[in-house]
Amino acid sequence: MKKTKNLTPLMIPETLDQSPGERVFSEAHGGKENPGDLMDLMFRTAPVGLYMVENGALLRAASWLADLLGYEISEALEGKPFRELIHPEDIEAMERDLSLEDNPSGSVQQNVRVLKKDGSFIWMSLRENPMGSKGSSLKVGRFVEITPVKQLIDHQSRLNAIFGKVKDSVIMLDAELRVISINSSTRTLCGLNGRQVVGQVLSQCSAPCSKACCDILNQIFEFKQAVKDVPVECRATSRPQQIVSVNSSPFLDPEGRFMGAVLVAKDITLLKNIEKELEDRHQFQNIIGKSKKMQDIYKLLEDLASLETTVLLTGESGTGKELMAKALHYSGRRAARSFVAVNCSALAEGLLESELFGHVKGAFTGAVTDKMGRFQAADGGTILIDEIGDISPLIQLKLLRVIQEKEFERVGESMPRKVDVRVIACTNKDLKAKVKAGEFREDLYYRLKVVEIPLPPLRERLEDVPLLVNHTCKLFNRIFNKSIAGISGDVLTLFMEYPWPGNVRELKHAIECAFVLCHEKVINVNHLPQEIRHFKRQARSMPSHTNNKKANNEQDILEALNKTYWNKTVAARLLGISRQTLYRKIHEYGMIHTDVT
Repeated sequence: MKKTKNLTPLMIPETLDQSPGERVFSEAHGGKENPGDLMDLMFRTAPVGLYMVENGALLRAASWLADLLGYEISEALEGKPFRELIHPEDIEAMERDLSLEDNPSGSVQQNVRVLKKDGSFIWMSLRENPMGSKGSSLKVGRFVEITPVKQLIDHQSRLNAIFGKVKDSVIMLDAELRVISINSSTRTLCGLNGRQVVGQVLSQCSAPCSKACCDILNQIFEFKQAVKDVPVECRATSRPQQIVSVNSSPFLDPEGRFMGAVLVAKDITLLKNIEKELEDRHQFQNIIGKSKKMQDIYKLLEDLASLETTVLLTGESGTGKELMAKALHYSGRRAARSFVAVNCSALAEGLLESELFGHVKGAFTGAVTDKMGRFQAADGGTILIDEIGDISPLIQLKLLRVIQEKEFERVGESMPRKVDVRVIACTNKDLKAKVKAGEFREDLYYRLKVVEIPLPPLRERLEDVPLLVNHTCKLFNRIFNKSIAGISGDVLTLFMEYPWPGNVRELKHAIECAFVLCHEKVINVNHLPQEIRHFKRQARSMPSHTNNKKANNEQDILEALNKTYWNKTVAARLLGISRQTLYRKIHEYGMIHTDVT
């Protein structure tokens, strides 16, 4: 039964917020209309959840509130206990706040969950005021939906909780590389205080951090590309030899404009220390090998990675000098910048000068436009000068100036240009002999030879052959879409005896040839190139199992097993004993294969 017809006209108290529609209606009519009619119209049209409650039951509810809660008409809510609209978990707090004893003014505002007709709920902001004389149970209030806002707040709270518990250092920056926010781990890892650094440019923050990661952020700003797992020596006050792995990604708007970046630094000091202590590593970057000579090279590469020292790589053709240069570049601070290689032996002097330093339009016949040189292209990164032993005296002089003065001149131009480039040179020639013969500048030789890394030929690290074979087979299985399991014992024996004049490059080409010819599961001798297949095996000084006691020596057996990657058939042949004897010796000496690739 509708009770609103006989209600004494009531005016909404000024303490209750009016909706824009209420204010417009009231002003338009100047209070001349019947107050009961005005209230009736307001409850039907107001875009907020107006309600009236008396003795704990709804006396009247706005049409907007009924629609929001899933009721067809507002009359369906009239007479309903008000507490039945409120989520059970929020009733106690709401009734406590509505208590006149705890709240003498009787006015209250709070956020509660309001139940819909189907049992679901929405978040509402409730505001209620008493009406009539003191002690009256009549109250008027309004609901405003805040579900989207509440979800956003909850989402932000969860993000903050996750952000705070991440053990890695996380730094958020805006488009000017000013710090927006940092997590608690940043204080420990980087020595940065959130209250002090927020709003400052990271590189200008006064903190014990060495700011080694700022170079990476500048690269992110310039190239708009993510950087992953770059090791950085971060000399914080608390840990002067700290090493962190830095990941950073840019934030771009739909038009590609830079909006900021997030930087995550993970402490890998312990991991790096353990890694350095391991004597037997099978890989560094994309370099494969576990021999003693390769282990020494790995350690040297690690020491040089984050330094700006000029490096000279020497060794026979095919030993992997360019691979070593890339390993130096991509394991250091310049990893996010360009790596540029130029082969000096492939170009004439005039073309090489233009290729290295660039030229201006009209500098020589055919120079129809300006051209950027390799040094300018590698600015901020690394340049590899391949086969440097073949360059002319003029180019030698110009290179010396670039290395010493960090500047160059384009062909046909007299204005010097500054460049920040790390120089790595490599050659298969004996530069010292060329210096003595007057074919190479002595000052340039010693400027290049700050640190020399001689790469061993494959014949001097044959124990790496099985690893290289395994790695190369996996590579060509992907390229040729095949599933070749590997090579036969005869092929491995031949590989261990072959001198490999072309070194690792020749081994790779031999396996590629075998993949083309092989239509079986295992590569055999017939699939190899002719020069390897017909190689005449020289008599080896391996002991005979009938007359040489050295074959029974534990150390010899272990060396043979390691050399053949624990292929017992090939190891037995190298030792000159039967496979059964080898198995017996392995059992006798208690040898266990603990090698992990």
